[in-house]
Amino acid sequence: MSLQAKLQTASSAYQKLQADLANAVEARQRLEAQFSENDLVKKEFAQLAPDNIVYKQIGPVLVKQDQAEAKSNVETRLEFIQGEIKRVEAQLQDIQLKSENKKNEARPFHLHAVRL
Repeated sequence: MSLQAKLQTASSAYQKLQADLANAVEARQRLEAQFSENDLVKKEFAQLAPDNIVYKQIGPVLVKQDQAEAKSNVETRLEFIQGEIKRVEAQLQDIQLKSENKKNEARPFHLHAVRL
């Protein structure tokens, strides 16, 4: 394989990793927004009196929901989102490591090509 082809292959792989990294960062931001929203709902639920009525929107309709069930659903969602955040953070670290390795792998080809 020629030096130019090796450089092109390494460059393409690095660009793909950078795109994967951008997607993972975007996913992390979405999860953070979801977590914040659900955490706000949890705080609002904490201020409710036991006799307050909670409604859940299903499509265009508001349906009465048990307060304890609603609180439980929010807790479950928060736990799930936290798990997803941890998973995406691990994915981010993995992609960053692979990206750095790929960049270091391509550096000798680039330096050699520049000297020519």
